[in-house]
Amino acid sequence: MNSPIIIGSDHAGYNMKKELVKHLKKKGIKVDDIGTNSNDAVDYPDYGHKLGKMVGEGKFKMGISICGSGNGISMTTNKHAGVRGAICWNEDITEMARRHNDANICSLPARYIDLDTAKRIVDIFVETNFDGGRHEKRIKKIDI
Repeated sequence: MNSPIIIGSDHAGYNMKKELVKHLKKKGIKVDDIGTNSNDAVDYPDYGHKLGKMVGEGKFKMGISICGSGNGISMTTNKHAGVRGAICWNEDITEMARRHNDANICSLPARYIDLDTAKRIVDIFVETNFDGGRHEKRIKKIDI
């Protein structure tokens, strides 16, 4: 994966986001961090919409969104056409999200997984390719 990745979080995901940015950069991946930039309370839709818009418009091939449960920010990113955000809480789910669903945003539940798990999930997400084939027709049915 040589393409840059966009990453965003609310306050609950801030600490994990900071560490994942470092992790990705160590792997030679350019990262565009859209915030939040502290633990101060913010609203996840403010970051989810920005991230979803950028991925949906094709400005980034992949994104990572993080909030407490992974749900709210994922729901927000998925409002944007062209976005296939998946809540990824373990390695198998993450691999299938990429292989079968061509997920382009990995949503992490910061309050439910530890940092080492998050790093493994992100590595799998960026390194796994879409299988295409029989899955392609299903992907084309997602956008309204």
